[in-house]
Amino acid sequence: MLPKNRPPTHPGEMLLKEFLEPSEITQTELARHLKWPYARLNEIIKGRRGVTAQSAIALGEALGTGPEFWMNLQRDWDLWHNLRNHKAISRLSKAVAA
Repeated sequence: MLPKNRPPTHPGEMLLKEFLEPSEITQTELARHLKWPYARLNEIIKGRRGVTAQSAIALGEALGTGPEFWMNLQRDWDLWHNLRNHKAISRLSKAVAA
């Protein structure tokens, strides 16, 4: 369920605050472990880049969470932000034939 009064937690913030900082793992160490450029990981952590399915799989394997955890965080983030700017579309009056 999406929060109503605040944005959901971005996957990058979750990664930093709940995984890296408590484990005292640096971004550089994780980036090397994942074989990613540092910039890729840092952009996710700063909220400038989203988590793709490929990155969710890698993070899930490296951190023992499973990819669904990261994809769900990203889905909630994307939906919340897109709903803020969405212009309602009227309901289709007739059923569309398949």
